[in-house]
Amino acid sequence: MARAFSEITFTPSVRAAQARYGSRAANAGFDLAEERRDALTDREAEFIHARDGFYQASVGETGWPYVQFRGGPKGFLKVLDDRTIGYADFRGNVQYISTGNINADGRVALILMDYPNRRRLKIWARARIVHESEDPALLVRLEVPTYRARVERAVVMTVEAFDWNCPQHITPRFTEEEIAGLVAPLRRQLAQVTAENETLRTTAASDVQAGGSGPLELVVTGLRQLTPRIRSYELRAADGGLLPAWKAGAHLTVPVRLPGGREQTRSYSLMGDPANRHVYEIAVLREDPGSGGSAAVHRDYRLGTVLRCGYPRDLFTLHDDGRPSVLIAGGIGITPIRAMALTLLASGRPFELHYAARTPAEMALRQDLEARLGDRLRTYFSEDAAPTPLDVGKVLAEAPPNAVVYVCGPATLIAAVHGHAEAMGMSPDRIRSERFAADTPREGDRPITVHLARSGRTLAVAREQTILDALITAGTGPLYDCRTGTCGTCAAKVLDGVPDHRDSALSEAERTRAGLICTCVSRSLTDHLTLDL
Repeated sequence: MARAFSEITFTPSVRAAQARYGSRAANAGFDLAEERRDALTDREAEFIHARDGFYQASVGETGWPYVQFRGGPKGFLKVLDDRTIGYADFRGNVQYISTGNINADGRVALILMDYPNRRRLKIWARARIVHESEDPALLVRLEVPTYRARVERAVVMTVEAFDWNCPQHITPRFTEEEIAGLVAPLRRQLAQVTAENETLRTTAASDVQAGGSGPLELVVTGLRQLTPRIRSYELRAADGGLLPAWKAGAHLTVPVRLPGGREQTRSYSLMGDPANRHVYEIAVLREDPGSGGSAAVHRDYRLGTVLRCGYPRDLFTLHDDGRPSVLIAGGIGITPIRAMALTLLASGRPFELHYAARTPAEMALRQDLEARLGDRLRTYFSEDAAPTPLDVGKVLAEAPPNAVVYVCGPATLIAAVHGHAEAMGMSPDRIRSERFAADTPREGDRPITVHLARSGRTLAVAREQTILDALITAGTGPLYDCRTGTCGTCAAKVLDGVPDHRDSALSEAERTRAGLICTCVSRSLTDHLTLDL
């Protein structure tokens, strides 16, 4: 059984052309197809109903074909049954070429296009003209109530054959309605982003001054999300000029606004290139269970935020001789170590950097360091699919005998470096460390009371609270900076009680003879302390 359209279209001359150009065998299947394709199915009916136009070819009495585009609302070409389609013929340019051709020879061919999906349906049919006076009920069925155009007659077609064409060479095109549907999600997303930006602008306009009372006015000019919890901030001088010089290992004190509106300061290591006097860079790890400083930075620091900061302080400095350096960083501790690596790289001094993190996704600046440092960088992951944990003992054992070791990271990493170094007999002055956060409460820590001798006040210090935090909460206005026991700014004299020193800033003489304690990290071995405050 042959396809109906092949019986109509595969004339002797067409078959001869197929044979000449080598496609006769490929087209022979149409002569032996199981389906006639002369009755429309639901698939064709649905396709026809969705069209808002089609091309119609008719033949005049001179033998010349005439192709006309017929357009209207979707569904104006209606499927009356599986062999009959028709449409209301609206008044056009009054030439009546198609109408005259159909009256003389009803054979027509239609091409219906779905440009976005690159589909086309071809229909061969016999058409006839029907006037309202002849069949008013039929015109009612074909009329499109929502389309206000004058209906002069109906064209009714009996389907003889149809065929679906391949999508080859169909250029996708889209109607206004189709484009509107495609861009609707983008418009919704744009509206959402615009609303969010407006909220940010409104908030920034009212809160662009993040506060602070330091002598150095800086503006946030860049933000980068380095990991899901680490964000870097680019800071420049408010007047656009040069910034105060600093050395690798320095930190910057910035203002933060804690819950309740209390303003404090936090210190973050400068991680950029000290040779660049135009910009400072810091990176902040958001610690949700912490004291609120890092969360405040993530919440409040935006492009254009003005900060009044302290000048950079050099508390974790590189040696200035020719000895090699071994740099060890854990997590966010990479920030001062990166600045050291950039300084050593620029000066051509020998060094190696060992960088540890839980997973690759949590290793900030990894790609940047790989590109800059090459084989000077070694990375370690404790919870990767194939863990490669950092072996501190191996790193120190393989270090050059005169190398100076710098370590920044969690307290456990710093303790491991100092412990292995001591066990190996390394000179203590070759090990330099900086904590990026104060210790968490240790086992055995308990609440204590602190008596302030000058003011006569007595403060309760909770187990998870530092003495410094208690002093700040009480409104005593203590001096402080790093909050990690590194700088010594918060040191106070102990008049009574036994301190539990946990800082790395005070010398033994300052602890014993001067009787000082760093209130930001140290606690008490007794239930109370009396301070000269």
